[in-house]
Amino acid sequence: MIGRLNHVGVATPSIADSVRMYRDVLGVTDIGEKFAMPEQGVWVCFVNLPNSQIELIEPYGEASPIHGFLAKNPKGGQHHVCFEVPDIIAARDDMAAKGAAVLNGGTPRIGAHGVPVIFVHPKDMGGVLVELMETPKAAH
Repeated sequence: MIGRLNHVGVATPSIADSVRMYRDVLGVTDIGEKFAMPEQGVWVCFVNLPNSQIELIEPYGEASPIHGFLAKNPKGGQHHVCFEVPDIIAARDDMAAKGAAVLNGGTPRIGAHGVPVIFVHPKDMGGVLVELMETPKAAH
């Protein structure tokens, strides 16, 4: 069973522009630094909210998987939702047993929070790309 909503992933052509919007229009004051995740082809920046986070993701390099999303959504938009799970391997096996397609061959990788993550295909999740992340040990 999924745990708390950890973050909503938002693809953007410019993290800097998105940060300005969250700060200047929505009044967010707690925004992390932009950092690179070249192995996943993205730049990442977390917008910290009282009850969750927004994960801003911008393409890193020509092979970034975000390019395809931005080609269809040039201004950016919601890319995925991320829920915490206590055990990523158990969650992966449960998804597979229920017939849901786990991307990347089902192999967990380390996500932006430094814990293992998997992604479940939108076709099996009501049209939404779902990221499952192992709950960080020092969470909350």
